[in-house]
Amino acid sequence: MRLSARVDYALRAAAELAAAGAGPTTVGELAKEQDMPPKYLENILLQMRRAGLVRGQRGPEGGYVLARPPAEISLADVIRAVDGPLANVRGERPEHVGYRGPAMSLQQVWIALRATERAILEEVTLEQVASGALPDRVRQLAADPAAWD
Repeated sequence: MRLSARVDYALRAAAELAAAGAGPTTVGELAKEQDMPPKYLENILLQMRRAGLVRGQRGPEGGYVLARPPAEISLADVIRAVDGPLANVRGERPEHVGYRGPAMSLQQVWIALRATERAILEEVTLEQVASGALPDRVRQLAADPAAWD
């Protein structure tokens, strides 16, 4: 699985907002905390706002806050907001890609891969990431030395 810089920045900013609680956090603060380019982050936050994940507040006490409690926002929600569907093949959903002959079963592999990604990314919430209290299944998978290769 390859995550774009856009997704990485969105997830890191969302985790910061989850940890910040109810008060707004400026783009500058988020960018500084996570060492990200502020202008690029601003565009990402606009996408997340359009997707209903964050709200922007104007004024001297302005900034961004999560639009829902962090326990209700999955990593998959954030990824879809900034990057579209979780798994695709050449820009297409796996069920829309057809193969012939010996390669025919690849479609099932891509669909299974997407299901596995979803199982993790939809289970893990921003609250869990921000608090470090990841689900046991995620901890077990990450603890396997083979996962680090």
